[in-house]
Amino acid sequence: MADMIRPQMTDEVAEALLTGRPVVALESTIISHGMPWPRNAEVAMSVEESVREEGAVPATIAVIDGVCCAGLSAAQVERLGRDARVVKAASRDLGSCLVKGLTAGTTVSATMRIAALAGIGVFATGGIGGVHRGDDLDVSADLTELAKTDVTVVCAGVKSILDIPRTIEVLETLRVPVVTYGADEFPAFYTPHSGVVAGDRVDDPAQIAAIRAANQQLGLGTGMLVANPIPATAALEAQEIAATIDAALDEAKQQGVTGKDVTPFLLGRLNETTDGTALAANIALVLNNATLAARIAVAGAKGGAWV
Repeated sequence: MADMIRPQMTDEVAEALLTGRPVVALESTIISHGMPWPRNAEVAMSVEESVREEGAVPATIAVIDGVCCAGLSAAQVERLGRDARVVKAASRDLGSCLVKGLTAGTTVSATMRIAALAGIGVFATGGIGGVHRGDDLDVSADLTELAKTDVTVVCAGVKSILDIPRTIEVLETLRVPVVTYGADEFPAFYTPHSGVVAGDRVDDPAQIAAIRAANQQLGLGTGMLVANPIPATAALEAQEIAATIDAALDEAKQQGVTGKDVTPFLLGRLNETTDGTALAANIALVLNNATLAARIAVAGAKGGAWV
């Protein structure tokens, strides 16, 4: 069983971890379920390059033929982006994927789990899941994974389609540290403005790395969420995107879209109804998050406490 769950790494990632170089984990549902081919693969490669430009090593996470992988080849990225049989896996799905030999794009929770198994402490994504609007019982596994897995997650906040205030309340209940980078307001994915005051503002990636190190020494045992606002040049107008999201939510309800199919449905509708501006914003914020995550990883590696 130990051999089954041990992540398979590329030589680049394995050497970096062995020598203490900074590594940043990247999720793969953005490839398998987040964008159309070939844009998905192009963005995945651009995100990896953003990490390298900051002096860190990218490790895109996925399950390939029942094997957890930390670091993917170009051929594997293409397979995730083109093969319709690729499934979407949260952390709860990993055991089944491994036993059945499936290939899966990993969500935030699954990517966190595999990153932790590989010994990677920083992870960049687009946005995390949370509490769904109108249903306090529909809560993403991302939140419970953050409560259990010591990985620092850099994102553009909670996805705009979710209930942001309630999501932050749940994170507080789960005692997950939440910091906002360079802003006094918690971001809302496509826009820097959510109307929620940031509880803890941090302006320096090195300080974020130091906070994580302190949390480890305290034995907190949780992950940490770093909310990184989308660049102003790429942000969408808050009221306009809110109205578009409300319309997409109504459409999802009318069509009976439920569970883990809701988020990809809504994101797809947003891309269609905004003539691609939502997709462009999504790409910009993912690249921005990868850059910050790499800077945090570099600072942490310099401190010698973690990678």
